Amino acid sequence: MQTNIDGLEIFEGALHTAVIYQNWIDSSAQVNFGASAIFTGIVRSENGCEGLSFDIYPPLLEQWFLKWVKKASKSEVVLKMAHSRGDVLNHQSSYMAGIFSSQRRATLDIFEEFIEDFKHRAPIWKYDLKNGQRIYAKERSHRLPYSGILSDSH
Repeated sequence: MQTNIDGLEIFEGALHTAVIYQNWIDSSAQVNFGASAIFTGIVRSENGCEGLSFDIYPPLLEQWFLKWVKKASKSEVVLKMAHSRGDVLNHQSSYMAGIFSSQRRATLDIFEEFIEDFKHRAPIWKYDLKNGQRIYAKERSHRLPYSGILSDSH
């Protein structure tokens, strides 16, 4: 695991969701939070793929995540995120987002917006795993601002 920012974790391969979930719940209990919303992304079996593979450039992901941490803190919400780097087979988890606060409304208010922005703007590149090869999933990728590949800044 690589962690450069509090709340952001990058793991090699599939996520161990039960362990991550328990760690997040334990840390939210230490600060007496009463609300948590956890989203878990699972790799689906489709298009003849055996799974997905992910590339991450941590400095860009950290920058994206820190913008969200700053935004969330204005509402006294704490964000946590875990993502896989490398190969994740079908029916395994590659992504978890945790949103925590003392009250449910603040947690729910940011939940969907954070997850949707992750899907469209987080600098993580996805590949299909087929026949032992990594094939860039360009047709399912989104333009990423200031990230070079698929950048909005061109």
